[in-house]
Amino acid sequence: MSDASPRHAHHHHRKDAVREVPTVVVTVSDTRTLETDTGGALVAELLEGGGHRVLERRIVPDEPGEIVSALEAALERDGCRAVVFTGGTGVAPRDVTPDTVEPRLERVVPGFGELFRLLSYEDIGSAAILSRALAGIARGRVVFVLPGSRGAVRLALDKLVLPEIGHLAAEAVKTR
Repeated sequence: MSDASPRHAHHHHRKDAVREVPTVVVTVSDTRTLETDTGGALVAELLEGGGHRVLERRIVPDEPGEIVSALEAALERDGCRAVVFTGGTGVAPRDVTPDTVEPRLERVVPGFGELFRLLSYEDIGSAAILSRALAGIARGRVVFVLPGSRGAVRLALDKLVLPEIGHLAAEAVKTR
């Protein structure tokens, strides 16, 4: 394989990846508490298992103002390199997380949502089209918006977030 190959370029970028990405986890739900939030708990567990410190876990209601406040607080938090939202990504009227977060991203990473839906399709079939998962960059930090189900969280973290969060965090600071 020549040095100009895409595979070589990919590995070149990965060598600059951040090893530990301190992250804030935000669950968007009108009904969950920290004790009953199994999706957010799984996000934290998988991040920590991957060597990434969870700075905070919090729950906010499905209200745009609350979601924006949680995003702003996370982006302003010292040491925070990523924010993971879970919940509110479907098509029901109360599912407003993507609509609220996306306009605050300086860059959207469209491949994240595309690949998430493809991988979801392999698991759950055509219902995967209902997911509006997304990722992007805001103020030099990586932001993920994931569904709230444990299956979706595990899929996203195992297949996409954990393999790329360090690389994304390294690239995100270059956008500031």
